[in-house]
Amino acid sequence: MSVLSKPYFHSEEAAFAYLESVVWDDGAACPHCGGVDRITKVKANPAKRIREGLWRCGDCKKQFTVKVGTVFEHMRLPLHKALQAVYLMTSSKKGISAHQLHRVLEITYKSAWFLAHRIREAMREGDLAPFGTGGGVVEIDETFIGVDRTVKPKGEKKGRGYAHKHKVLSLIDRTTGKQRSMVVDSLKAADLLPILKANIAAEAVVMTDEAGQYANLNNSFAAHGFTRHGAGQYVDYENPTIHTNTIEGAFSIFKRGMKGVYQHCQKKHLHRYVAEFEFRYNHREKLGCNDRDRSCRALNGIIGKRVSYRPLANG
Repeated sequence: MSVLSKPYFHSEEAAFAYLESVVWDDGAACPHCGGVDRITKVKANPAKRIREGLWRCGDCKKQFTVKVGTVFEHMRLPLHKALQAVYLMTSSKKGISAHQLHRVLEITYKSAWFLAHRIREAMREGDLAPFGTGGGVVEIDETFIGVDRTVKPKGEKKGRGYAHKHKVLSLIDRTTGKQRSMVVDSLKAADLLPILKANIAAEAVVMTDEAGQYANLNNSFAAHGFTRHGAGQYVDYENPTIHTNTIEGAFSIFKRGMKGVYQHCQKKHLHRYVAEFEFRYNHREKLGCNDRDRSCRALNGIIGKRVSYRPLANG
């Protein structure tokens, strides 16, 4: 049976039942007062304008659905279409554009764009555990994407190099296979070192290229290995563990998606796109996570988050 033939992708009643099983582990709970004992489900009745998935709390007398307190709160789209979008975004290795969602789900482009950002927000995991704990190896690298208008105002000549581009710093823990990425404004050593110390354990062994901002990492971590990309060296043949090829592979997927699927991105939204690619990388097949598992884990991330259209669109 195909995953996309599941009832919760086509029936609104089944969609609410599925989301309730994900969000409410111990049964329905009122998001207004926290009550759990006097919760009753209201039977849907379109003739009386009683919508699907509605519950009533006997303590505070308020009504609610499972969407309250999640990124789907106040969403006007049918829930089963939102679940389809979650599956499509989590199973598409290089992402799926809002225009494609608009065509596949048969919704407006504006709705598809907003829904995609809701789902990206759910993908932001926010794990703060340091990489390289126990002396593991952590690869560090940066990549550049798009045009940062805060550096070069619109209309001026871009110039060469990477100064005018958005900067993304990324780490990969070889032991766990997990990636952590962040948008940064500066690649100066003084700006990067506090970030690296906050995200990498002091006993870790770090791997980088020969970039100058990484020159003194020996002083902060157990060891520092590097390769000279400028000289065409991508692996140290005397010690083959010294390389950043793992993180380069992750960047290749990110860049193919950003350039080939999304094509352009404003800086105010970039952190969500970075989180989307990071989420799929951290829940890939090699780590034992298939498409269905990945979509379920994304739904676990909708809780306690809220995205409003106007601040998102207007910045």
